Amino acid sequence: MASTKEETEENADEDDLDPRIQIELERLNHTTDQINKLEMELDESEGTFRMLMTESKRRITLWCYKLGSCIDKARPYYEAVELCRQAKEDCERAADKFKKANEIHSMAKETVALAEQRYLSKQDEWQFDTAWQEMLNHATKKVMEAEHNKQESGREHQKRATLYNAAEQKVQALEQKLKRSIVKSRPYFDEKAVCDSSLQAQKQRILELQTAIGRAKAQYAATLRQLEAISEEIHLRRQDKNALKGPREPGVGAELVPPVPKEVPLNKTVDLASRLREPDCTLDIDDTLSLGSVSRATSSVLSDSEDQDEVTSQPISPRNRPRNTEGAPERIICE
Repeated sequence: MASTKEETEENADEDDLDPRIQIELERLNHTTDQINKLEMELDESEGTFRMLMTESKRRITLWCYKLGSCIDKARPYYEAVELCRQAKEDCERAADKFKKANEIHSMAKETVALAEQRYLSKQDEWQFDTAWQEMLNHATKKVMEAEHNKQESGREHQKRATLYNAAEQKVQALEQKLKRSIVKSRPYFDEKAVCDSSLQAQKQRILELQTAIGRAKAQYAATLRQLEAISEEIHLRRQDKNALKGPREPGVGAELVPPVPKEVPLNKTVDLASRLREPDCTLDIDDTLSLGSVSRATSSVLSDSEDQDEVTSQPISPRNRPRNTEGAPERIICE
C-alpha cells in the first residue's frame, strides 16, 4: 500500500502542468488574437486603398474633361516643381549629415588637445608608458576618421546644393514660360496632389500593418519553439525517472491464466486416446447410472468383449456410440 501511494504521488507530480507551459500558452493565445486583429485591419486598409484609388481616378478624370489641353502644357512645370522639392530634401539631409560630422570632428580634436594638455601639466608626476601611448593613438585615429567623414559629407552637401539650385532655376524658367497654362490647370494638379497624399498615407499604413504582422508571426513562431523545448525537456526528465525506477512489475491480479481449451464440434471425430493422456483414465458417458444398469453392464463385459474392441478401435462420435439392450449408456475404458 505504501509503494502504491508513493507511485500515485509521483504520477500526480508528473501530471502537474509545468507553469512555463501555461505562460507560453497564454502568450500564444494573445499573439494569435493580435495576428487576427492585425490581419483584419490590413484587409480593411487594403480595401480603403482600393476605394481611394478608384475615387481619385474618377475625380482626376473629371478635371481632365473640364480643363482640356492646358494640363499637358503645364505638366513640365509641375514635374520640375516636384523634382525641385526632392532636391531640396536631399540637400537638407546632406546638410544635417555635414553638421554632425563637423561636430564629431570638433569633439575628437578637443579630446586630443585636452589629453595632451593634461599630460604636459603633470609631466613630472606621470610616466609616458605604453597605455598612455595607445590611448593617444586611439584619440588621434578618431580625429582622422571624423575629418575624413567631414570632408565626404561636405562634398555630398555641395553636390546636392548644386542640384537644388539647378532645379530651382528650371522651375523659375518654366513658370515664366507657361504662366497662363499653369494658372488655368492649377485645380487639376491641386486635386492630384491631394489624392496622391491620401493614397501615400494609406499605403504607409498598409506597410506598417504588414510589418506588425511579420513581428507578431515571428513571436508566434518563437513561442512555439519554446513550447517544443519545454515538452522535450519534460519528456527527457520522465525518461530519466523511468530509467532510475527500472522495469515495471506486474500489478495485482495480473497472474497468468491458463488458456481455456476450445470446445470440440460435434460434427468432427475426436481421438480419445490422444486427448486422454493419463493412464487408467475413464470417461463417463452418463453420470446418472443406476445400480442395476451397472451390474448388467459388468455381467455382459465378457460376452461383448469383441464388440467393445471394435468400438474402442474406431473413432467415437455421438451417432456411433454403442448402447446395451436395456438403454443404459456404456463406460469406455482407455488403456
